[in-house]
Amino acid sequence: MVVSIGTLVVDVKVKPQGQLRLDHDQEASIRLGGGGQAANFCAWSAALGEQVRLITRIGKDEAGRRLVAEIEAGGVDVKAVRSDEPTGAMVVLVAPTGKRTSARQQGAALGLRPEELEPEWLHGCGLLHIPAYSLFSEPIATASRRAAELARDQGAILSIDLSSAAGVRAYGGARLALDLAMLRPELLFASEAEAAELGTPLEGLAKVPVVKLGVRGARVFDRIMPASRVVAVDATGAGDAFAAAFCSAYLDGATPLEAAGRAVLVGAFAVTRMGARPSG
Repeated sequence: MVVSIGTLVVDVKVKPQGQLRLDHDQEASIRLGGGGQAANFCAWSAALGEQVRLITRIGKDEAGRRLVAEIEAGGVDVKAVRSDEPTGAMVVLVAPTGKRTSARQQGAALGLRPEELEPEWLHGCGLLHIPAYSLFSEPIATASRRAAELARDQGAILSIDLSSAAGVRAYGGARLALDLAMLRPELLFASEAEAAELGTPLEGLAKVPVVKLGVRGARVFDRIMPASRVVAVDATGAGDAFAAAFCSAYLDGATPLEAAGRAVLVGAFAVTRMGARPSG
């Protein structure tokens, strides 16, 4: 089983049909659905045929209930702690090139406490995937480290994604590098910008370091796996699709390069469509 711990939030996707200007209305494509890096990773993993579980925290509200129902319909088992805080939300603005920027309201998302984590949620875990968003803030950071301990007790491998260059910068690259040295992940995913903010070579922090290169593909150790040329529509969730495909292939016994080959194909597919999930 593949397990991830982190956010499940409302995702509002806005793709304007022209340049946004102050005091001016603009037609746009607007889509409402589920988001959150951990949740997106789980959705892609389930679509790739893995048995998947998401550990998360949401509000006791209609938004939270709908998000859980939506991702469970895609084959993800959800273990959600319910909070009096509202379910988190994110607004994503997508440029015509497929690049994006976002604004978020964390809500209940990062408030998962270690004592709320049930040990049986990690039973049968073969791989635990932790987005660095789940390490940047307390109390979810302590809960994530506890989940890593429980997963290791199951003989699982650990995968970490650095999530955000801005997040690494705000948290502190040296501080995160120390966290990674203590967690000892087998798989470590980072964009070039995230790796630069870390300030420490990825090779010393994980058994298999993977650098996502966007349209150029991915680098595993000193080998580059090129990506297919596609027309990008929306890059949201492409990194999560890439990580899910890599982890799935790696668990199936693929070499790191073979896993990267599968991952760049899935990542390229992800950018050709609107939405952060396989279902759009």
